[in-house]
Amino acid sequence: MKVLLINGSSRKNGSTAAALSEVAAELENNGISTETVFIGNEGIRDCMACGKCVELHKCVIDDIVNEITEKARECDGFVFGSPVYYAHPSARLLAVMDRAFYSGKNAFMFKPAAAVTVARRAGTTASMDVINKYFTICSMPVVSSTYWNQAYRGRDGIAEDAEGVQTMRNIGKNMAWLLECIDLAKKQGVQPPVNEKTTTNFIR
Repeated sequence: MKVLLINGSSRKNGSTAAALSEVAAELENNGISTETVFIGNEGIRDCMACGKCVELHKCVIDDIVNEITEKARECDGFVFGSPVYYAHPSARLLAVMDRAFYSGKNAFMFKPAAAVTVARRAGTTASMDVINKYFTICSMPVVSSTYWNQAYRGRDGIAEDAEGVQTMRNIGKNMAWLLECIDLAKKQGVQPPVNEKTTTNFIR
């Protein structure tokens, strides 16, 4: 089993990376392999709503989004991490998630996921709520911890936030447990449900 962790910060080795590394270490301790992808600090194109992904089965903009979607197909769970900017996740992470979930939804469906947010002071829960919405529209079990999935950074990163670091470790433990449960269910022949699909347009 493998978990893909996505670092949505502009800093490759900043506080978000530190939080994700705590989650990854605990997953590895529980026998789950991990891979962390830094989406970079260059500009990332937003979704153009062109609809081409329906025929191509990938985003028409061929960049890191398609790389992440391809990796996602081979992974069993996900952790999306972001710093907090104006009580919101980073714009680059949301651009990646918009396009990845729109063009490659099937790569994520029914797989557990966790949001991780890091801030100096506030906006973590609002940011976590934004990221979680991607999971809940894709029938993905949302992985929680023993507190909201957040950490606070001080002068030395998140190391001073003992509870935040503990929260990250517990995300790893909880995700490992859930992945093991899903794996056992599959071995017993339990399959994901076949969901109904009806859309309602309120504009007449």
